[in-house]
Amino acid sequence: MNRVADVTRLQRRRLGLQVGFFILFVLAPVLDIFRIDLNLKHLIFFGHDWTLGLDGFLAGRTGIADVALNLLLRGFIPLAAVIGGGVWLSWKYGRLYCGWLCPHFSVVEILNRWMRRASAKQSLWDRRTIPPRDPDGAVVRADPRYWPLVVALAIFFAGLWAVTLLTYLLPPSEIYRNLWQGTLTRNQQIFLTVATLVFSVEFLFARHLFCRFGCAVGLFQSLAWMANRQAMVIGFDRRRANHCTGCASACEHVCPMRLKPRTIKRAMFACTQCGRCTTACAHVQADHPAGTLLQWVRGAAALDQTGRDFGLRPAPLARHVTDASPLGHSRLAANRKR
Repeated sequence: MNRVADVTRLQRRRLGLQVGFFILFVLAPVLDIFRIDLNLKHLIFFGHDWTLGLDGFLAGRTGIADVALNLLLRGFIPLAAVIGGGVWLSWKYGRLYCGWLCPHFSVVEILNRWMRRASAKQSLWDRRTIPPRDPDGAVVRADPRYWPLVVALAIFFAGLWAVTLLTYLLPPSEIYRNLWQGTLTRNQQIFLTVATLVFSVEFLFARHLFCRFGCAVGLFQSLAWMANRQAMVIGFDRRRANHCTGCASACEHVCPMRLKPRTIKRAMFACTQCGRCTTACAHVQADHPAGTLLQWVRGAAALDQTGRDFGLRPAPLARHVTDASPLGHSRLAANRKR
């Protein structure tokens, strides 16, 4: 039961981070934490103008040396730090940003939850329905009366995303004032209408496809992750595969990205490291002395998930499988000394 408590706390922590980052995503332009002002033609960063000093050079107030220094300190170095840090984090842990912070993925999970209540599926394109009983024992029965709520949520989040993105480009005070007074300019109306329509369609019909194939941030994270054979990955203890026979693929049903967590790393290219599958398995195997079959692994234990499709190595020994959670949780029950 300790493992169940651990993964439950981990999911609550992940939810807290998602909520906090979503609020930051919406309020960052309002608070001038970060935005691109098209009127001023430069960045606003924590209330300060972030320019490259080109205007002073064009006006003859500064020399080429000042411009070069500004380009280095205000352009190249910050950009390299952000990109380099993101690549390193992805290389080591995978799409951690997607599963733990991304505001789009937060909407994906919310709509998954309510679409399941309406149709017993997390996606319109799922071939199988999800059993009504969750791994933790909760019962969720499909009811078509939830469909209006699903559509309403998709439109609400689409509109919120459209307004928020516009505030990253134009002064937020202007956008919210125009919305409140009903005085949006023609271009603002067109942007909000088209963006809301596109996001509504995407949220309802293609949100998983966008995360898997259309998001450049997610794609680059996955590419960096695939380049590291020892990166953190969901590991499956194949020696105990027979213990899966009675769980009705609980790990697959809970996966927000509609993946199969018990497969090889190459087939888990779009995994967001959300840990929902490990939580489901911990609940299913709660009464088994050996514990869960799914857990985060890295290092030597991760090589099996990376190379098994080529038949390069056998299944990992139990002593090689460790809890590789980036948040440093305790070792899994399956690895404790028997």
